[in-house]
Amino acid sequence: MNKAVFLDRDGIINYSVVRDNKPYPPRKIITYMEGIFKLAHLLIDNDYLLIVVTNQPDVARGKISIEEVNAMNNRMKQSLPIWDVFVCPHDDLDYCECRKPKPGMLLDAAKKHSIDLGKSWMIGDRWKDVEAGTRAGCQSIFVDYGYDEIRPASQIHTVADIREILYYFGGKKYES
Repeated sequence: MNKAVFLDRDGIINYSVVRDNKPYPPRKIITYMEGIFKLAHLLIDNDYLLIVVTNQPDVARGKISIEEVNAMNNRMKQSLPIWDVFVCPHDDLDYCECRKPKPGMLLDAAKKHSIDLGKSWMIGDRWKDVEAGTRAGCQSIFVDYGYDEIRPASQIHTVADIREILYYFGGKKYES
């Protein structure tokens, strides 16, 4: 079986738009986080599949089309060694099984790619990401940017910068 690192898109791979200390997805351009290329290649070198699992509720809200989201994801896949991308285009009131904090996208990816979730990780910058990873049986890393929102309750590792994650996978410890 394979092992994977599940990455949230906005806030982990690319910068989120932050207003009033709350994160929002970009609508057109992906601006890559500092350190994401190094992290991605370290994970690939350690035999992890990189899989993006991203909530994109602005599709359901009519602020962006699924075609625009897919175009952004395709550009991201051309720049990084991403194995697959799973998108939840729903809003909270849709009560779907794929929207984080539910583990649906991770479970679907595990089935599709023969992933051992117990040997896999979820990396995200919001409590919903961490909770989805925990519910799926993964270890989770919370990147705490100090957003004005709920903090994860699950047992996790917490870092303040994605470059600190390198240490968990055998890279050099990042010091700011």
